[in-house]
Amino acid sequence: MIELLREEHRDIEKLLLVLEQELSVFDRQERPDYEVIQAVISYFQDYPDCCHHPKEDMVFAKLKQRDPAVAASMGDLEAEHRDEARRLRRVADTIRSILSDHDVLRQTVDDVVRDFIAHQRQHMKMEERVLFPAAAVALGAEDWAEIDSRWSDEKDSLFNVAIEEKCRSLRDRVLQWEKENQEARI
Repeated sequence: MIELLREEHRDIEKLLLVLEQELSVFDRQERPDYEVIQAVISYFQDYPDCCHHPKEDMVFAKLKQRDPAVAASMGDLEAEHRDEARRLRRVADTIRSILSDHDVLRQTVDDVVRDFIAHQRQHMKMEERVLFPAAAVALGAEDWAEIDSRWSDEKDSLFNVAIEEKCRSLRDRVLQWEKENQEARI
C-alpha cells in the first residue's frame, strides 16, 4: 500500500511539474495551454478524493490506533485534504475567470497557482517523511491485510473503477500534451 501511495505521489508530482511549466509560460506573458491546465485541474478534482486520499486515510486511521502519539504529531490529515480541495477551487476559479475574459492580475494567478503547488508538495513531503515510515513501523501484517481488504471493496465499485480509469487516461494525455507543447516551444 505504501509503495502504491508513493507511486501516486510521483504521478501527482509529474502533474504539478506540468502546471508549473504552464505557469512559467504565463509568467513570460505568453499564452499557456489552458486545455492542459484545465485537464490538470480536472485530475485533481477527481483523483485525490476518490482514489488517493481514502487509502491514506485508512492508513492514518490504523496508525492512530497503533501509535496515537505519532499520529497526533501529524495533525489533522483529513483537514489537510479538505484544504487541498479549497486551494484547488481557487485555482479553478482563477483559470475560469481568465477564460471568461475577466480581468485577473498576473500576480494573482501566479500566487494562487504557486500556493496550490507548494502546499501539494509540502503535504506529500510530510506523508513521505512521517506518515509512511511511521505506518511501516507501527502497523502489523493484519493491519495491512485489513486496509488492503477495505480498499479492494471500495475500489471495485463501478464508480471508483470508472474514475480511476478516467484519471489515469487524463494523466497520460496531459503528459503527452505537455511533451508536445515543450517540443513546439523549442
